[in-house]
Amino acid sequence: MSGSPPILPAAPPPPPPPPPPEPPRPSIDLGARTIARTVVIVLVILGVLYLVYRLRTPLSWIVIATFIAVALSGPVNLMSRKMPRGIAILLAYLGLIAIPIGIAAIVIPPLVEEATNLADDVPGYVNDLQEWVNNNERLKDLDRQYDIVDRLRERAEELPNHLDDAASTLSDVGGTIVGSLFAAFNILILSIFMVASGRRWVDLAIGFARPEHVPRIRRAVDRIGIAVGNYVGGALLQATIAGVTTFVVLTILGVPFAAPLAVLTALFDLIPLVGATIAAVLVGIVTAFHDFPVATIVWVIWAIAYQQIENNVIQPQIQRRAVEIHAFAVLVSVLFGATLFGIVGALLAIPVAASIQIALREWWDYRQAVAVELPPGVERPEPPAPPDGDPPAKLDLPPP
Repeated sequence: MSGSPPILPAAPPPPPPPPPPEPPRPSIDLGARTIARTVVIVLVILGVLYLVYRLRTPLSWIVIATFIAVALSGPVNLMSRKMPRGIAILLAYLGLIAIPIGIAAIVIPPLVEEATNLADDVPGYVNDLQEWVNNNERLKDLDRQYDIVDRLRERAEELPNHLDDAASTLSDVGGTIVGSLFAAFNILILSIFMVASGRRWVDLAIGFARPEHVPRIRRAVDRIGIAVGNYVGGALLQATIAGVTTFVVLTILGVPFAAPLAVLTALFDLIPLVGATIAAVLVGIVTAFHDFPVATIVWVIWAIAYQQIENNVIQPQIQRRAVEIHAFAVLVSVLFGATLFGIVGALLAIPVAASIQIALREWWDYRQAVAVELPPGVERPEPPAPPDGDPPAKLDLPPP
């Protein structure tokens, strides 16, 4: 064993390889050109928002005129099958103008009559009050202690100043009425132009879109037109039923001003969710002054029963062809519309919400159809560049 070679120790393991160098982090180069472009984009957006704010009144007129035109397009197209389109448009707008005239003819005469009767009866009320004061010893004592008659005389002397204030208030009201009539006239003219042009103004607006999106946009516009037309026609029919039934019930109960109260109920019934309840409360107050509690109790029972019938029978049957909107979306849209545009906004809230819902659903269906065209993880290839330096060809996507 002395001739065997010595046993050498094992060699140490080689050191681990050094970690790969980290790739250089991309540096964000914010040059003057990028900053200037960003500033310009922000300024343009702010300018557009400011312009929309300044033009909010005529823009709201255009929106209202658009919905009126869409609502009247159905009757106009129906009448155009049997008569010239111009005559059909004339008849449709004569009917539209006759609605407020008829409402005024029903509501204003009773109000004028009651105001005239009140003015004629005021002297008698004053004489009765004076006689009652003279025959009441307690009131005489109060007059001696607090000089009630003298103070009333002083207030009477100040009445001309209050009349001046009332005159200025009436002038402001007159200015508001003139402004409202001017707005209504412009809305009417805009809607007439839209209805008279037919689909030309729709085709003009759609023409700004990319060609592959035109069929989808046109389909959405057609669906919006059908939904808005069905909703407006159904809402008017539902309001008419509410007004007629209110007139019948109030006439049976002998409540005065049955016709004006029926018109009021029909108008409030156009406001979604809360309109019918507000009208029922107002009519209930009138019945309380007429014959409390019999007429009031009968009216409350009828109002509750009719609202249940309207919500569960009449409204589903009338609005079954219109787009279905969730109750929460209806409430939010009505609140937003009433806050932004008052009563008009509340009336247009559901048609606008229906239009937005149809547009979003069309967009979502299109995105879903595009997503299933290619397997997951496969990117859509870019269209080949055409020769001669022309711009790239647009990818023709089939509509869903």
